[in-house]
Amino acid sequence: MELKRVVVTGLGAVTPIGNTARDFWENALAGVSGAAPISCFDTEKIKTKIKFACEVKGFEIGDYMDRKEARKLDRYAQFAIASAVQAIRDSGLDLEKENLERIGVITGFGMGGVDSFEEGNDTIHEQKKLGQELKVTPFFVPRILGSIAAGQISIMFKLQGPNYATSSACASGTHALIDAVNLIRLGRAEVIVSGGAEAAAGDCGLCGFGVMHALSNRNDSPATASRPMSASRDGFVLGEGGGMLILEELEHAKARGARIYAEVAGWGATADAYHVTAPDPEGNGARRVMQEALDDAGLSPADIDYINMHGTSTPLGDIAECKAIKSVFKEDAYRLNLSSTKSMTGHLLGGAGAIEAIASVLAVSNDIIPPTINHEEGDDDPEIDYRMNFTFNKAQKRTVRAALSNTFGFGGHNSCIIFKKFKD
Repeated sequence: MELKRVVVTGLGAVTPIGNTARDFWENALAGVSGAAPISCFDTEKIKTKIKFACEVKGFEIGDYMDRKEARKLDRYAQFAIASAVQAIRDSGLDLEKENLERIGVITGFGMGGVDSFEEGNDTIHEQKKLGQELKVTPFFVPRILGSIAAGQISIMFKLQGPNYATSSACASGTHALIDAVNLIRLGRAEVIVSGGAEAAAGDCGLCGFGVMHALSNRNDSPATASRPMSASRDGFVLGEGGGMLILEELEHAKARGARIYAEVAGWGATADAYHVTAPDPEGNGARRVMQEALDDAGLSPADIDYINMHGTSTPLGDIAECKAIKSVFKEDAYRLNLSSTKSMTGHLLGGAGAIEAIASVLAVSNDIIPPTINHEEGDDDPEIDYRMNFTFNKAQKRTVRAALSNTFGFGGHNSCIIFKKFKD
C-alpha cells in the first residue's frame, strides 16, 4: 500500500525557557539558560548537595483548564494539557467540523506522576506511624498514571481516535511521535496530538539522578552547568515541561487550508542492548537509529542540514553520539550544523523528544539553527572532533532542508525522527 504523507500543523510548549512554543524558540535562539536555584522544595537535605534545576517558571494551568479539575492532575499532566491546548489552537483545527473518531492523542512520559506518588506514599507512612486508618486522595491513582495525560486531552476535546502513552525513558516523546506518524501513514487516523511531558525536577528526581552521578553539581553557576561537548561537562541538568505537535495527514491538512510547518520524512528506533544507564561507547545503537531514519525517509547524509543532538552534557553520552554521527555522516558531519538545546532547557526526560522535535521543526521552517551554549574557548575534549560545527553560543542562519532529532534513553532505547521542508 502507498503510505500517506504526514505534516506538522501545530505546536505547543511549556519549557524552562518559555511557556509557549514561540517564547521557547525566541529564547533558544537568544541562548537563554533555564537553569537556576530550585524554588519548589528545600534542597538542604539532598545528599548530593545539588541545588539547581531547569524549572518551569510562571506557569498558570488556569489559562488552559478549570483550576478545580487541574488539582486532580499531576504537574506533568498539566504541562502536557497546556501544550496540547496551545498546539490545537495553533493548528487552526475547527473540531466542530472534524470527525473526532479520526483524531487521536499519543503522549510520552518517563517517570509520570512521581511527585504525586511520593505525596501519597508520605501520607500512608505518616498514618501508619500515628496508628490511623490508611487512606489517600481518591485522585491518587489517576494522578500517578503515565497515560492519564493522553486520556485527559482526549476527554477535554472529545477526541476518540487512538489514545495511549509510550514510555521509554528519555526517548519516550520521540517514540510517541513515531507511533503517531505510523498510524497516520497507515490511514488509521487523520490527525494525532502527540509529544511528551515530564515533571521530575522534585526531590525524588534530584535524589535519584544525583546518587547515580548523572547530574551536574555546578551549584556556583547553574546557568552554565549544562555544557554539552565541553571538556568540563560533569552531567546533565534536570528539567521539566512538555511539548505537543499536531501531526496531520497531508491531504486533510490541505483540504482545510492549514499552515504546514514541515513534513515528517522518516524515523528510526533501535536498542543499544549494552547497559542499563551507560551508552554503547562506540555509539552503535545511535549510529543504527540515524541510519534507519535516513533509510525510512529516503534521504542521504548530504540531505540533512541540522542535527538536534541528544547532547545531555554527560561525559560518556556526548562522546558516543559524536562517534555515531561521524560514522553515519562521514564528511557531511563537517558540513551540517549540530546543537544541543538541552544546554538551555536542561533534560526534560520523557518530554525531551517533543521539545527537541519542535526545535527541529522550527529550524526547518525558519532556516536558523539554535545554539549550544556554555562552551568556552579552550574547553575542548580531546575525544571530540571540533571540526564538527556544534553551533557554539550563537544561533546560525542557513537553509535547513531537513533536520534530524536524536533521543536516547536509559535502558538503551534510541529513537530518531527527521523533518523536512514541505513541498507539494
